[in-house]
Amino acid sequence: AAPAWTQQLTGVNARLRGISAVGDRIAWASGRAGTILRTTNGGDVWTRIASPPGAGQLDFRDIDAFSSNVAYALSIGNGELSRIYKTIDGGDNWTLQLANTDPKVFLDAMGFWSADRGIAYSDSVDGQFVIFMTTNGRTWERIPPERLPAALPNEGAYAASGTNVATHGDHVWIGTTASRVLHSADRGRTWTIAQTPVATRPSAGIFSIPFRDPLHGIVDGGDYRKEAEAVDNAAVTADGGRTWTMSTGLSGYRSAVASVPGRHGRWLAIGPQGADVSEDDGRRWTPLIGAGFDAFSFAPDKAVGW
Repeated sequence: AAPAWTQQLTGVNARLRGISAVGDRIAWASGRAGTILRTTNGGDVWTRIASPPGAGQLDFRDIDAFSSNVAYALSIGNGELSRIYKTIDGGDNWTLQLANTDPKVFLDAMGFWSADRGIAYSDSVDGQFVIFMTTNGRTWERIPPERLPAALPNEGAYAASGTNVATHGDHVWIGTTASRVLHSADRGRTWTIAQTPVATRPSAGIFSIPFRDPLHGIVDGGDYRKEAEAVDNAAVTADGGRTWTMSTGLSGYRSAVASVPGRHGRWLAIGPQGADVSEDDGRRWTPLIGAGFDAFSFAPDKAVGW
């Protein structure tokens, strides 16, 4: 059966851009004006969590949660607006873990191998990629630029859905605005970079890069200023991201794509104007009837998502 949407009311009017499903009952969401939400009953009720002190005007574009108590929230913007907070008590208290002061840094998204080990990606600065890592769930350190490939001029990422950083096993992949894929197979120690055939323009490139296993992944995107266009906006890999093949049929700009748990080869792509589903590992796509969305997250090991 085709995926079906059920609308849930949140009680807030902020645009929500981050979502993290912990299970079929627990999920967190985030967005503009310091908005952080959580449900513990499958979305019947969404509760607004108090913003971290001094964060009431931040735009939380990415949230990654591990239980009803533990979550990280990433805000975007130039310089000091780019931050990472963490709570371990369900949002009663937040710790500012990454307090960026570099005016050229602009955080885009983060991904995690576990509740204590994660990675966050910024737009490049002066021709160098800017990537932060935590290995203890408390402090973040920048990966030395000499361990990373060189960045192209103004190469960064789209802070759209929190899904342009993917982790699986020891691997991590990052999709950039230049439609390139940064990849590490050893949790950030060494890196390679590969070009994809996805079209790249000032408002187009990779917006999402999920992997369902260490070999099979998808990049998707398009032009966020031309949401109805579907020109060279998706590609697939079966070799861990070394090579990418163009796929066809996405019916517009799509900001997030996710592998359906337990459904080998089935993927869901969503964007502000609608959604598409693929049954053959992203090679072909069929439009879904329904509304559009910015971000999406499946609960681990369940075909339930928000």
